[in-house]
Amino acid sequence: MSLDPLNPTPEYLAFWRERHICTLTTSRPDGTPHVVPVGVTYDPEAGLARVISNKNSKKVRNVLAAQPGGARVAVCQMEGRRWATLEGRAVIRTDEEAVADAVNRYAERYGRMPSPNPDRVVMEITLDRAMGRA
Repeated sequence: MSLDPLNPTPEYLAFWRERHICTLTTSRPDGTPHVVPVGVTYDPEAGLARVISNKNSKKVRNVLAAQPGGARVAVCQMEGRRWATLEGRAVIRTDEEAVADAVNRYAERYGRMPSPNPDRVVMEITLDRAMGRA
């Protein structure tokens, strides 16, 4: 079912606020998919999903390789018959304010503050598509 990522149903938004491990799909430079487990936060008011990561990770390198303008990516979660996918264009942000905001959002959703990491960055996904059944 297709949804507006900026105006989700209450059920869809509630599902994204529950604690679930997600997957992130990026494209390698050769076009093949790279899928990894991640934590994701969803901010429909800003039209963003966020993933925190180490700046040296493959997922970050895949997004950076697609610059300028970012890379098409998808994040997905599921539980039983419920599932939700968010798609959009990702960029990597390194500024302290954006990283701190993403870390705080992660801690709120997942109930724990990640360990300090001086190499942490945030992948910001500007959303343009949402699908799912919550």
